[in-house]
Amino acid sequence: MESLLNEISACTSCVPHLTLGPNPVLSVSKESKIIIIGQAPGAVVHKSGIPWEDKSGDTLRAWMGIEWKRFYNPKEVALIPMGFCYPGKEKSGDLPPRKECAPQWHPLLLSQLKNVKLILLVGKYAQDYYLQEDVKKILTERVKNHSDYLPKFFVLPHPSPRNNIWQARNVWFKKDVLPHLKFCIAEALL
Repeated sequence: MESLLNEISACTSCVPHLTLGPNPVLSVSKESKIIIIGQAPGAVVHKSGIPWEDKSGDTLRAWMGIEWKRFYNPKEVALIPMGFCYPGKEKSGDLPPRKECAPQWHPLLLSQLKNVKLILLVGKYAQDYYLQEDVKKILTERVKNHSDYLPKFFVLPHPSPRNNIWQARNVWFKKDVLPHLKFCIAEALL
């Protein structure tokens, strides 16, 4: 695993497209029990080098019912984005994750993780990539029917503050989905 992580750290596949340069951000151990596959680090995380160390991460940890120490223990939780580096900005927010990372690195990483009990697919990009047979379903429909993807995957919207409007429109999410998520997280970490 150490050799693979060193390769990822040295990756230059999409350097010409990265306005702030490469800085792959992930956290993983061979012993990880839960994998969180998100989008790509934002500018704050690019600077800190710590995955999910922003407002979105605060929300995600609250949704999961997990404290900081467990979330950042790679023996318990692997944090693997679809794109490992900050992709840059566009008018309406950050650019989508670079498409090179997931096919190049995810199979190699996932093949080394033998204790995984649950994979959280956070946001549209992770869901479109891993749930290809359901690519036509919109995120809301996937999240509403999250049980259809268990026991392997738990689908979630992105916890960005920009999605507060989505949460306000979909009150069933906090009432029905989050308690089930917390239960599945607790089970996976036993």
